[in-house]
Amino acid sequence: MNAHHAVVTTDSDLLHQAFQSFDDAAVTLQQSYQTLTTRLEQLDVELADRNEALGKNLRVNEELREHLTAIVESLSTGLLVMDTEGIITRCNRAGEQLLGLPREQIVGCSLAACLKDAQLDGDVYPLTTRQGAAVSLSQRALHTSEGRHAGRVLLIQDVTAVRELEDRLQRRNRLAAMGEMVGRIAHEIRNPLGSIELFASMLRRDLHGLPSLRGYAEHISSSVHMMNRLLTNLLLYTKPDCSHGEWHETEGLMVDALTLAAHAVAQAKIDIRLDVNPRASRMWCDEGQMKQVLLNLILNSIHAMSGGGTLTLSATLTEEQAPGNAAFRLSVSDTGVGIPAAQRSRIFDPFFTTRDEGTGLGLAIVHAIVEGHRGRIDVESVEGRGTTFTMVFPHPCEDNRTERRTLTARDCGGEAGNPIMIDAHHFIEEETSA
Repeated sequence: MNAHHAVVTTDSDLLHQAFQSFDDAAVTLQQSYQTLTTRLEQLDVELADRNEALGKNLRVNEELREHLTAIVESLSTGLLVMDTEGIITRCNRAGEQLLGLPREQIVGCSLAACLKDAQLDGDVYPLTTRQGAAVSLSQRALHTSEGRHAGRVLLIQDVTAVRELEDRLQRRNRLAAMGEMVGRIAHEIRNPLGSIELFASMLRRDLHGLPSLRGYAEHISSSVHMMNRLLTNLLLYTKPDCSHGEWHETEGLMVDALTLAAHAVAQAKIDIRLDVNPRASRMWCDEGQMKQVLLNLILNSIHAMSGGGTLTLSATLTEEQAPGNAAFRLSVSDTGVGIPAAQRSRIFDPFFTTRDEGTGLGLAIVHAIVEGHRGRIDVESVEGRGTTFTMVFPHPCEDNRTERRTLTARDCGGEAGNPIMIDAHHFIEEETSA
């Protein structure tokens, strides 16, 4: 009996121990589960933070890439990037424009083949694009941050403006040297001319009763006056007096210059247009000198349109001299025969002319007066299509007022009742005729 009771007690203890072990294991598992759950929650939080950081980095990198792309695309300098094999992998918008080729034709092509297609494979400086721009090419090696060679980059720089400045400086130096020489010669010739005119007038007086002989003296006097006018123009070219600057109505200056050219206007079958921007209705200049400039350019344009055409005088304000500082732009355009490219660099030289009856001083005087106003003059011309002379002057600030006016042929010496230009936009009603 006692033995049986001992066995039962032992089994009960074992069962109790088993349940106790099971409970302990359950508690341990519960704790492990909670620990694992907490860790998983921590990992979820860490993963979410890392995903957010990664997403932020990706957004920053994308924004940086877009920003750098925008910078590259906005450059006025052409940019070509080549890999280590010399194949173009990237091209910006300026590169397309200067090369005159679509991006699809540039990317994936070798540099040598691309330059050949763009006709920029010469060895002269500067190279000229098919659009007429002067460009220079320069290459640089690309290296990684570790110093490893990663290809090359080609820069295509538009140097058209630089070349124009160089040409303008050379022209100014050349004209200054010629002007100094011409001025000295003019003064030396003018002194004996006074004596010749004096003696010619004495001869006219003494030969009053001899008309045939008196005519010789009058011819001498007439030739002296013609020579004196030429010398006056020479002195005007060498030292134009632009010291009497005042505010003048732009359209009034144009009308007065057209009136002075009435003899040529009346004989030419041309349309005359005035286009004065309201902001450029007044300009600061020497009135007489500016009328001389416009007169010379008007006559030059009329001679270039012997078969008829359109003469346009325009004025506007620009900001090309310096940011925030206005510049006054005055232009005279025609639709005449144009100026041959070989002659454009010499048209402002004194005594250069293509007309038998010309003295070659008209445009030289124009250039000198414009320079005297601290301005510049440029010419654009296409043979068979016409020429535009553009003058740019400093423009002090002033409240501009718009004034409209209709100019009739009578104002320019033509027949009454034929309007040739009208108000703000100045479109032609009828063409002028003799």
